Amino acid sequence: MVNLVIDGKNIQAKKGTTLLAVARENGIDIPTLCSHESVENSGACRLCVVEITKGKTKKIVTSCLYKAEDGLMVETGNERVLKVRKFVMQLLMARCPTSGVIRDLAVKMGVVPEPRFKPNEDGKKCIMCRLCVQVCEHVVGVSALGFAFRGTDKALGTPFREPSSVCIGCGSCAYICPTQQIVMTSTEDTRSICGRTFKMRACSVCGRYFAPEDQLAFISEKTGVSVEDLSVCVSCR
Repeated sequence: MVNLVIDGKNIQAKKGTTLLAVARENGIDIPTLCSHESVENSGACRLCVVEITKGKTKKIVTSCLYKAEDGLMVETGNERVLKVRKFVMQLLMARCPTSGVIRDLAVKMGVVPEPRFKPNEDGKKCIMCRLCVQVCEHVVGVSALGFAFRGTDKALGTPFREPSSVCIGCGSCAYICPTQQIVMTSTEDTRSICGRTFKMRACSVCGRYFAPEDQLAFISEKTGVSVEDLSVCVSCR
């Protein structure tokens, strides 16, 4: 265990725990868009910055990546921190002006758009956080998504911008996306996502469509459990 101080409060935390996690465990709110418990943190959105004092040194760090240390002094909302967060949020607002999630968070933070940052006009809401890529690769185990090109042309998508042949339609990417860039639509017996439409499987007990056929086939291949045995929804198990 390590002892540190966050916003003047003496806190004991498990060594190796991120400052963001320690703050949350102690009821201290730090805004973030790219942190999710299912995948490794990347620090991409930069909203979770805090100021740390270590000896005679003060610096701004991303709290989702920086680990708790003995004797560390942490400020989560002083003038310097708020100034950096405001700047980051204004950049995000310019990048994704159509994102309701970002607009709502900006209102909560008391941030208004900066006129010198020209708003993006492509209608996209992606903040390049990589959550969708990580969950697809490391949790689902498919790797249907990735980033193409570099610099200002860098974009999220499937290889060669063609419908992915390995996507199983599970919807994990849409679920984890913090800005609702990835859209999943459904009818009674189909689901559309990432440029493909998937046929849904009906529960063998209640008849409700509950999962894509491709997803159940993927799980069956990985686990050895037959698709028939998997064809029961959560409510009927």
